[in-house]
Amino acid sequence: MKKIILPLVAIAIGVTSCNKYLDINTDPTAPVPENVTSNLILPGVEMNLATSYGNFFRILGGYYSEQYAQLFGTSNYLDYSQFTTSQTRSSGTYTQLNTRVLNNLETIRTKSVSTSNWGDNLAATTLRAFALEALVDAYGETPYSEAWKKEILAPKYDNGDVVYKGILAELNEALSKVSDDTPVIESMLFGKSTSAEWIRFANALKLKILMRMSNVQDVKSELSALIAQNKFPTKDVAWDGIWANETGKANPYFQEEFAAYFGSNQKNVTLNLALLSVMENSNDARLVAFFDKNKDGKYLGGVSGTNYSTSKLYKAENFNRPAMRYDSPVYLITKSEVEFFLAEYYAKNGSAADAKTHYNNAITESFLSAGLQASDAQNIITGTYAYNNSNSTKLIGIQKWVALSGTNNFEAWCELRRLKYPTFGTVTGADIYNVANDVFKPELLAAGTLYTPIDVFNTLSKNQLLQRIRYAQSSTNANSNAPAVKPDTEPVFWAK
Repeated sequence: MKKIILPLVAIAIGVTSCNKYLDINTDPTAPVPENVTSNLILPGVEMNLATSYGNFFRILGGYYSEQYAQLFGTSNYLDYSQFTTSQTRSSGTYTQLNTRVLNNLETIRTKSVSTSNWGDNLAATTLRAFALEALVDAYGETPYSEAWKKEILAPKYDNGDVVYKGILAELNEALSKVSDDTPVIESMLFGKSTSAEWIRFANALKLKILMRMSNVQDVKSELSALIAQNKFPTKDVAWDGIWANETGKANPYFQEEFAAYFGSNQKNVTLNLALLSVMENSNDARLVAFFDKNKDGKYLGGVSGTNYSTSKLYKAENFNRPAMRYDSPVYLITKSEVEFFLAEYYAKNGSAADAKTHYNNAITESFLSAGLQASDAQNIITGTYAYNNSNSTKLIGIQKWVALSGTNNFEAWCELRRLKYPTFGTVTGADIYNVANDVFKPELLAAGTLYTPIDVFNTLSKNQLLQRIRYAQSSTNANSNAPAVKPDTEPVFWAK
């Protein structure tokens, strides 16, 4: 069982945070690196990553993938619901990832190399690769090759494929220096452990990186070698069992959107009709695990692009909130995700039988992560979404989108952009809900399809996904080498 070391977080975050923007290569309020040990740095790194990835990116991904809609009367994320992106929205998260996560991970990596602590090096390199991949997946391009060098104050933005290749090489090098019994720093992710769990996490991350690259590059040999090792996580990789029902100690997403620690009871996020239609159509038992019932014990999906602010019929209590609790895990990668990637690999390169096995495993693991029984997955596995190799991409795409709706909405948005499923249907949000007349026709939406939001952002056309978020203003205002903002419709490299 993992040891709860949250009291250390305040120390670690306190000595590395800064209220104003910091260039990603410098942090004037950080302690002198040689005076702070890695075990004091890592807790702050983990919690800043949990906050940025497990809160901001999760909320954003939920709206952009049409798993979330905006609740009645509130407007905090109405812009996300309309597929809007701006340079200011992500500035704080971008700074947090670069200064409090990546900058401090580089310190741990430097220390570990100088002392030949290769387990620590693997842990820091794996978290670094995870954070950098997330930045590429969100923004498309990010500083990498010139970043975290004191002599370079305005690092260039590297293309996403360059970053992917770079972090893949870093992972391979770090893995080459360890074995299962190599000592490693204590973490909130794995507690007191050897390198065995970090090796499995790193391999799962490599699998995700390579599968995303596989759409645009030939990485079949690398994938084949990795999969042949069969050394992937034996349980979900998540910050779990470390949260408390207190300010600053709860799951970051819960604290942001569900808790009343700060005196606010504003509610924003609710279940989207697009997701509800799939889950109800297939009698999916995960619905009750992923979303709470409304006041009438029922489910009603909201429509992207509106907050029903003028409605007399559809109030907040009609809709369904995500089933988040103070101690809900913050997932980095699940067994279900790994199995979906393996199913996709075998569907394209191996046998249909292997693809079916891993597809069924992926769905089953999703049910288990939700606290349900393996038997509960049978109606999905044998029903509407039973595996068919000729339709594998659609089936994997839709079921992966459903599975991720309860664990990792940011990755759902990523895989939606890459796999292109679910696709847009024939109706729009305005067809489903008429704001002027307060008429709601959810039956118009075909199960397994998306729709153009009401008042969709003007840079997008009908039936278009938002493909990236705009470079953070906190970076472009301070970095003279920042490129011009790319169109919202331009895919990141792996989605082209």
